[in-house]
Amino acid sequence: MANVATHLRTTPAHGAAGTVLDHTVLTAAEIAALALSLAHLGAGPQAATARRALRTLLDPAGHDDVVAATLATLTAPLDASTADRARVIAAAVTEHRVVRLCYGDAGANVTIREVEPVTCLVHRDHWYLVGWCRMRRGVRAFRFDRILAVESTGLPSRPRRADRYLPFQRRTAHAA
Repeated sequence: MANVATHLRTTPAHGAAGTVLDHTVLTAAEIAALALSLAHLGAGPQAATARRALRTLLDPAGHDDVVAATLATLTAPLDASTADRARVIAAAVTEHRVVRLCYGDAGANVTIREVEPVTCLVHRDHWYLVGWCRMRRGVRAFRFDRILAVESTGLPSRPRRADRYLPFQRRTAHAA
């Protein structure tokens, strides 16, 4: 997924005739936060309107198949049980609280992990919780559909900058 989304809108020019094009730029972390907030709203009319606005802002036209699939997932409502888990995760991200996950990996191995959540994101057809896994002592991305259960431990987690923990994005080369 691209690191930023832009949306063109016209605004009245100040002190001149006509209009000026104004670019709104969102970072990957901002897109993830907006989408997570929308994801657990359910299927009510406000949620549908908000998703429509996000779809407009993140117009998939002109993007490759990966970006188009990601944008479709970002703007689709989650099923009820996943939305419940997303609410717990979103609160833990906001409150900087450790969560305990019951997680089934791709090989159907189930582990209980304590994770310091940093952010959530979508890549292609899947939502991910990105955080510091205390068991693995490293950054990990946990697919929402493999999170079997989640609870807040109430323990504080260390605040971490989301932009340092976002996979699936282009890395810029640092000057030496």
